[in-house]
Order: sequence, then C-alpha cells, then structure tokens
Amino acid sequence: MCIFCKIVEGEIPNNTVHENEEFLAFHDLYPKAPIHVLIIPKKHICCFQETDPETMAKMTPFIQETAAKLGLDATGYRLITNNGDDGGQEIHHLHFHLLGGGKLKWDHLHEDARKNI
Repeated sequence: MCIFCKIVEGEIPNNTVHENEEFLAFHDLYPKAPIHVLIIPKKHICCFQETDPETMAKMTPFIQETAAKLGLDATGYRLITNNGDDGGQEIHHLHFHLLGGGKLKWDHLHEDARKNI
C-alpha cells in the first residue's frame, strides 16, 4: 500500500484542507511555496496517464473548490502533476501539487536546457 493510500485509510495523519467522498486535499510536509497542498483521489490510481476522463471531470471542481478555500482563486496558483519516473513522480499515486500564496518563480529547467541558456 502506498503512502497516500495509508493517508486515505487514516493510518498516517495529515493536515486536511478539503475532502469529499472521492478526493482529499492536504498540506505538503515539505512545502515549496507559502501554500503547498497535495490533492489526491482516494482510489489508488498510479499516475495521470492511467487516469480516466470521469475521474478528471470530478477532480476538476474539487481542485477549484480547494483553491477557493485557500483564497487562491482570486490571486492565482500553480497546479502541477508529475507523470512517471522521467517526469519526476516520486509517489506512484496520482496527485496534484497546488502551489500559491505569493508570486511563484519558475526555475526548474532540465540540466541540458540550462547549458544552452
């Protein structure tokens, strides 16, 4: 069982922001922005590539509601999902990073791209 499934099952505590029957949003333990929340389906789905359209159709309003609860809907936010090993996915359970709370930089270039700048 993956760490996110253990969080859903209540085996690992979390700082919940928003929850419904199908999804859970909670604060990241290692934030990369003033507000950094992880949003997951409660059902285990390995990655975005394996996500069915129905799940995303339900997840979209949940993400929007979460952003509004955090007051990010008016100021803006970044929504990120990493897909697979080369995409930087560390936990193989679909999750989105919702980042906000200030002006966000973007400096995550691939090392080969940095050489060409």
